[in-house]
Amino acid sequence: MADYQFGKGVGNELFPENVEIVRSKRTGRIRYVYLNGKRLVTLRPTDGLFSLSILGAKRIVENANSARCLVTIQDDISVYIAEGRNVFAKHIVRADSEIRPKDEVIVVDRTGKVFAVGRAVLSGEEMEAFKRGVAVKVRRGCIEES
Repeated sequence: MADYQFGKGVGNELFPENVEIVRSKRTGRIRYVYLNGKRLVTLRPTDGLFSLSILGAKRIVENANSARCLVTIQDDISVYIAEGRNVFAKHIVRADSEIRPKDEVIVVDRTGKVFAVGRAVLSGEEMEAFKRGVAVKVRRGCIEES
């Protein structure tokens, strides 16, 4: 599923052998995946796709060269994004062309440092072309690391 959602080979890098899987008590379905007691991903019950934590996003950026979920922002607004503010199209430097609206994305600066995770509002091509409007609804910023 991770390879489908984030790019070929990402699943092997995101989920090492020693992950802990937590299932829903009611349904028995997978809900969370932890690594060393820290949450990597949540499996969304609505669509069966992963919702990333900051730790999960960092593992993808550091280990997977073929990730197709990255949105690169201007350096001067990275502090605001790390605080959890949404990313506007005018602040995007580059976005993977395979991003579609509602995809899970990782917001990074030009050096590849992770600042937030969220959900795409626009496609990758629209993010680069548009100069107005929200491009990524940030779910969680990474203020402690910025």
